[in-house]
Amino acid sequence: MRVLHLDINHPLIIEQFAALGFQNDEDYTSSKEQVEAKLHLYDGLIIRSRFTIDKTFLDKATNLKFIGRLGAGLENIDTVYAKQKGIFLASAPEGNRNAVGEHTLGMLLSLFNKLNSADKEVRSGKWDREGNRGIELDGKTVGIIGYGNMGKAFAKKLRGFDVEVICYDIQGGVGNEDARQVGILELQQRTDVLSLHVPQTKLTIGMINEDFISQFHKPFWILNTARGKCIKTEGLIQAIESEKILGAGLDVLEYEKSSFENMFSEDNMPEAFQYLIKSNKVLLTPHIAGWTVESKIKLAQTIVNKVQAEFC
Repeated sequence: MRVLHLDINHPLIIEQFAALGFQNDEDYTSSKEQVEAKLHLYDGLIIRSRFTIDKTFLDKATNLKFIGRLGAGLENIDTVYAKQKGIFLASAPEGNRNAVGEHTLGMLLSLFNKLNSADKEVRSGKWDREGNRGIELDGKTVGIIGYGNMGKAFAKKLRGFDVEVICYDIQGGVGNEDARQVGILELQQRTDVLSLHVPQTKLTIGMINEDFISQFHKPFWILNTARGKCIKTEGLIQAIESEKILGAGLDVLEYEKSSFENMFSEDNMPEAFQYLIKSNKVLLTPHIAGWTVESKIKLAQTIVNKVQAEFC
């Protein structure tokens, strides 16, 4: 096997591939066109999000047997066409699910206890105890949309709290001891905190919009550590202003580029994002929910294990 690595990952992936007898080539700087010109030389491809793997790209890879993506999803790959060409696809949600679960819980607790705003105020010399009075998670209902690796990891982190956890998923039978699976109507009726853990698909892009939010029976908090395009920012802002949404923890944003490495698709900062920055009801992080020291190792190991199981 000759493998081309297009993104820098934990060195164990190269070390363990070498131990399996694979030849590893690294190219972290060439343009997409330059990479396409030599793709026919390779049996395997290791990526994160640097390029979109489309039909043109795949047609150049005449000998490709597998693509390993060190991330949770495969949305930057034309998966249908790749599978038609018999290419084995491996992603690694098992590698960063714990990190995502912990980060989501951290965002929730920070919002409830106003940790971010309180910290800024104290640093600026303001001592406002009453203005930073928090609320408790105890007794709340947490609704999770998408109950795969990430949703289950977050539900597991909630075990130590006296909360009810319910989940909604397009697949049946995914509920477990940590969350009871419900229909969308019950989710919208009971939820106090909504957390998104869905992949980016045609069904999930823009799914959280003004109409969807209006169908919730109670004002609620929202967390998104999944994909930014799942929430329509304009609808979110309207709901914050009307107090239908009490606060938002956003690790991902609608305006991200597909590579996730840069914030904006345009040079100008979107007006809606400016609103989010100024709002004390919004907590923002730069797509780092699954980005820990430990997950970097686990992601690489997960891909090695899946490729080895398939080809060795």
